[in-house]
Amino acid sequence: MPTSPTSPPSPFAHLTDARLEQLGREFAAIHEEVYADLGERDRRYITGIIRMHRQLATASRALLVGSRSKPLWLLGTCGLGAAKILENMEIGHNVLHGQWDWMNDPYIHSSTWDWDTASTAEAWKHSHNYIHHTYTNIRGKDKDLGYEIMRIDPHQEWKPSYLLQPLYNLLLMAFFEWGVAVHDMDIEAIRAGEKPWKDVWHDLKGISGKARDQIVKDYLGWPAVSAAAALAFDQLVTRRPKRRGLRERLGRGRPRLRAAASARLSAMPRSARDGFVATFWANFTANIIRNVWTHSIIFCGHFPDQTYTFSPAEVENETSGGWYARQLVGAANITGSPFFHVMSGNLGYQVEHHLYPDMPSSRYAEIAPRVKDICQRYGLPYNTGRLSVQLGTVHRTIARLAFPGGSPRPKPGPYRPEGAGLGTSEVAERGTAPAPV
Repeated sequence: MPTSPTSPPSPFAHLTDARLEQLGREFAAIHEEVYADLGERDRRYITGIIRMHRQLATASRALLVGSRSKPLWLLGTCGLGAAKILENMEIGHNVLHGQWDWMNDPYIHSSTWDWDTASTAEAWKHSHNYIHHTYTNIRGKDKDLGYEIMRIDPHQEWKPSYLLQPLYNLLLMAFFEWGVAVHDMDIEAIRAGEKPWKDVWHDLKGISGKARDQIVKDYLGWPAVSAAAALAFDQLVTRRPKRRGLRERLGRGRPRLRAAASARLSAMPRSARDGFVATFWANFTANIIRNVWTHSIIFCGHFPDQTYTFSPAEVENETSGGWYARQLVGAANITGSPFFHVMSGNLGYQVEHHLYPDMPSSRYAEIAPRVKDICQRYGLPYNTGRLSVQLGTVHRTIARLAFPGGSPRPKPGPYRPEGAGLGTSEVAERGTAPAPV
């Protein structure tokens, strides 16, 4: 019978109850001070980000009207991918966290916002805002710990299905929005009979509605706009559109569906067909770009070597200070430029985000030095590292734990400022990974 791996010592076991509660009060004070200071500059930030997203998306869609041109297709696709990342990460994720509810803006509010992804806002706020951010990294309670399909911690019981997890992790990267949408339904609860079928049906209706909207928008609506624009241009310039079959452009599929689609496309002038197909693939590619980037940022913030997981027994009777300490050591940051942080939804500051999920993301860089100071004074780790290092450890863990066994990775020591000696966090940040599992 396999033995359970030994858990690494708790990084805050050295703190007395009184010291831990003082830690909690210091973290809470940062939250109160920031909220007391929120005002016009914060409002300008989020409205400016939303305006920038719309301008970028509009410009990209305009370029894709001419998507028959390869340079315009490339520019439009890259721009649209960036716009989708911005909308998903810095706007949608953070607005739905309630980070901008303090403005009392009926439009930029967690109760009214919907985002450009397959997940419904309602289901995501339950699975992410409530379940994940309440039970962060508690094994058996945090459904985001491996997303119910992967073994990313040695304490998780190994199953033969995990042998394929490197493969379906790649599929999850490409189609992350759809994976998250299904994950929001809580498949384990459905299997266990713990979720009423009326709730399952409610979730299915929500997902199917979002799926319909996404498919119509990206794979029918906008390609049709490009087709109409191409046809109008063709009529204006040549006045003699050529007709030609396009069956060779259609991928494999059911014969009837392929025949029906082929007949419809063949009935279009060539210019319209080319515009439709080019924009279809541009939208598909932009969605893949967004999904891969989102998957990478989220996995690097939760599953690199530096983060700790906890058993339910370890957090029994957890106090406010213990909650803050668990959030601190259960997440990891990614170093980068200001542009990188905006494009990552400021989740490069995952530590700060888990400490303050409802704080405007634009304030995370501002409070990071104060969080580091608390870590130094209380002898706690501050997990951070370059994107390449964090991503490398995540995918190495997914590959290793696809097989039985494994043990927890070496964990960071207490945070030390630059120049005061290197702890594990600083070693990771400079690109030297710990020893293999």
